[in-house]
Amino acid sequence: MGLVRLRIREFAEEKGWTLKEVASRAGVPYTTVTTYARSTGMAMLDVTALQKLARTFDVMMEDLIEVVEE
Repeated sequence: MGLVRLRIREFAEEKGWTLKEVASRAGVPYTTVTTYARSTGMAMLDVTALQKLARTFDVMMEDLIEVVEE
């Protein structure tokens, strides 16, 4: 099983948003957003949260994901 990192921090910086703003705009708990943004590699993600984040940043879900270990 591979590990992935979400590019939340990068997209937030491009928009000029804080992680708290991202959470509010996406309707995703702030703790989830910060966990995903700070993690260097995760094996499991909440797909619903991922969809909401992708919509918020107006990107495809695949664009949010960076594979860090296969």
